[in-house]
Amino acid sequence: MIRTKVTPEQQDISIHIPQDYVGKQIEVLLYAVDELQEEKQIEGKKPSDFRGKLKLSDEQYIDFQNHVKNIRDEWKRDI
Repeated sequence: MIRTKVTPEQQDISIHIPQDYVGKQIEVLLYAVDELQEEKQIEGKKPSDFRGKLKLSDEQYIDFQNHVKNIRDEWKRDI
């Protein structure tokens, strides 16, 4: 893989394709780096941080667990 940044001085750019890539499908991306939006990541959150956040009653908890079990059982069926 080859990755590089270029600052064009005109509208046309010529690229050299390495011999190993000749005859292969390649992908060429073109975008302005300053137009990229950075993804904001939530730091320090783990699944265990959400334990108990639903505050379910006993009946709701049992219903929820049955629903989860039914969904997981669908994974085992033949399609």
